[in-house]
Amino acid sequence: MKIIAFGASPSRNSINKKLATYAAGLFENGEVEVLDLNAYQMPIFTVDIEEYIGEHPLAQKFLDKIGTADVLVVSMAENNGNYSAAFKNIFDWCSRISGKVFQEKPMLLMSTSDGKKGAANVLGIAKNAFPYYGGNIKAAFSLPSFYSNFDVENGMITNPELDNQLKAIVNSFQF
Repeated sequence: MKIIAFGASPSRNSINKKLATYAAGLFENGEVEVLDLNAYQMPIFTVDIEEYIGEHPLAQKFLDKIGTADVLVVSMAENNGNYSAAFKNIFDWCSRISGKVFQEKPMLLMSTSDGKKGAANVLGIAKNAFPYYGGNIKAAFSLPSFYSNFDVENGMITNPELDNQLKAIVNSFQF
């Protein structure tokens, strides 16, 4: 089973990428590939740029990666209550090639932040919007207070209740 995971943040030390990587590793017999949004840097999408250059090849490359997945594990970063600009730009370019960006792949949608709400705002936005773009969201999970509940060095959730909650989600994941 091929799992494509990514944190929707360009940060080199993205806490969402760390959470997505951990969660992807919980799937039994999964071959995990973790994407780095920095590999898909494109000019800020505008119809003028699109008219000039056409479909951006990195957007197609991102869509191709999504196409190889049996399962998507995506953890949304929250910037001012919404998607990170880097993710939104990739999403905008990709949606011009295919309205079904997520290609109906079964998805574990997550979020985390260093705050107590665990990026719940952006998680809610994504839960509502992604189905219109081929997001087949099977489960969602938010990890609050990342630095209090996650061991960065060992790459794992340290809060037993939250860890068990995520493990139960993964164990019951239907695809």
